[in-house]
Amino acid sequence: MKLFIVIGILLSGTSVYAQHELQTWLKTGVEGQIVEKFDWSFELNSRFGEQGLETFFPQAGLEYKVKKWFRPSIEYRYILDKDKYGNYGSGHRINFNALIKERVSRFDLGFRLRYQYAFSRLGDSQNYDSDFDQAIRTKLSVLYDIDNSMFSPLISGEFFYDPKFGPSGPRFTKFRLAIGTSLELDGPHKISVKYQLDKKLNNFSANMRHVIGVSYMYKL
Repeated sequence: MKLFIVIGILLSGTSVYAQHELQTWLKTGVEGQIVEKFDWSFELNSRFGEQGLETFFPQAGLEYKVKKWFRPSIEYRYILDKDKYGNYGSGHRINFNALIKERVSRFDLGFRLRYQYAFSRLGDSQNYDSDFDQAIRTKLSVLYDIDNSMFSPLISGEFFYDPKFGPSGPRFTKFRLAIGTSLELDGPHKISVKYQLDKKLNNFSANMRHVIGVSYMYKL
């Protein structure tokens, strides 16, 4: 918890030099089971900014429960992303994930390692958002299950690492810090909300992004 606070302070310090940007991320989807321990999911994601809809992508995924605490998965996205001129370019991305989850008392601890690879994008790749480029991502999360409450507070932190040998060499490129809650609802409904700070590293002039995210999933 102290690590997240320190990182948040460091990110806030960069806001002296950066402009602030507000986005709203909406996700809705459905998930189910193919056979025992083998799950599928499909979702639609929309990200809105000052210029309206800036990014839209449907995503399909498969997850296998090797152990209760270990779940590898693969996801495919088809992406429509708006550039600085207001034009949409398309592309594809594949995520390879390894998720580790452990329950300690009333805390759910999570660690996700992700390798993402984007390809066949149309348009000017120089303006391509790093969210949809090649990256290795590590994410830590902590959820607390409050007794007799429908709310479960959540905090998470994530680093983006660019493995390519470009002009600056392999390096960490971005950090995300998020706080939010999931709602324990009766039936097959899952809802979560979050507030997220999103900042590129080694680039003080890049915008500090503030994100309000809302997610709804229906389990068959």
